[in-house]
Amino acid sequence: MSKVYSFKTVQTIPCSMQTAWDFFSSPANLPKMTPDNLGFKIISKYHGDKMYAGQIIEYIVKPILGIPLYWMTEITQVNEHKFFIDEQRFGPYSLWHHQHHFKEVANGVEMTDIVHYKIPFWFLGDIAYALFVKKMLKGIFDFRYKKVIELFPQG
Repeated sequence: MSKVYSFKTVQTIPCSMQTAWDFFSSPANLPKMTPDNLGFKIISKYHGDKMYAGQIIEYIVKPILGIPLYWMTEITQVNEHKFFIDEQRFGPYSLWHHQHHFKEVANGVEMTDIVHYKIPFWFLGDIAYALFVKKMLKGIFDFRYKKVIELFPQG
């Protein structure tokens, strides 16, 4: 039986809550926050421009050797200016639960991501985690961290 893994990232964004919320709750901005080498592309036609509970977003992503994988997530909860949660419905993980939290702080908005995920294929999933999945996810969130600094510069 493979394990459920988790990680947490925290970043302060020098902007207003409204600016942060508008950017991160828009599906159109997902490609900007994803490294180009993942070949990330939104393919759903009717996902809408603003986030809402029950929203389905479909993607193609190419995380391994350029092989395209289908990924469908559902926005399961939205509490405007506080948090939203996306969960995988179909895709590369047995479990993907991603919480996005927002909190006003003195110098902007503190954004916290908490991700729980499980890799399929029992012990082979745990081996894949050790060999490349952990490093790949760290790279994606490191890219996102740097991109936020680029898109929301200080002052």
